[in-house]
Amino acid sequence: MREERKGMLVVISGPSGTGKGTLCSRLLNDDPSLSFSVSATTRAPREGEIEGVHYFFVSEQEYDDLLAKDAFLEHATVHGHRYGTLKSQVDRMMEMGVNVLLDIDPQGAKEVMRQRPDCVSVFILPPSYKELRVRLHTRNTDDPREIERRLGNARGEIEQMQLYQYAVVNDDLDLAYHQLSAIITAEKQRTTRYFPVVE
Repeated sequence: MREERKGMLVVISGPSGTGKGTLCSRLLNDDPSLSFSVSATTRAPREGEIEGVHYFFVSEQEYDDLLAKDAFLEHATVHGHRYGTLKSQVDRMMEMGVNVLLDIDPQGAKEVMRQRPDCVSVFILPPSYKELRVRLHTRNTDDPREIERRLGNARGEIEQMQLYQYAVVNDDLDLAYHQLSAIITAEKQRTTRYFPVVE
């Protein structure tokens, strides 16, 4: 039997602090068919972040130039910084049959879902706002004002969960990972992107 596959676009989104990054890292580690799409951002690198691996770190002027060229599949200003997913990178990977994983904020996810309605969209939720606050404090990357702003944003983002195809609550990391992995495994077998040929 022969089989052909078309690359799929997987959008993982949710409020800051829900563990999207951890879940995505584990998926990428375990599933060689998935590749991460690296976004461009105007924010400064956090400790341990690598150019071209975690983000393309660009100046405000470079970002403006990309915008003028209509280079983004989606772009958004989040927590005072600008982010964008490069169309060229996503399209090139999918044409090669690669499954592209986007770990993006809800504002950007909505734009991708509008432009690419065939994408697979998953919303990651915290078990509670109390737990979300704890996680944001624990990761030590933001000051208290920024944490409060992110918590405020989370309420509005969660209200729009129904825009996504799937929802996963990250209360138990292993369980959340298995649910997310099951979604992706099932979506790979859709007849719109999987073409087995029985000879």
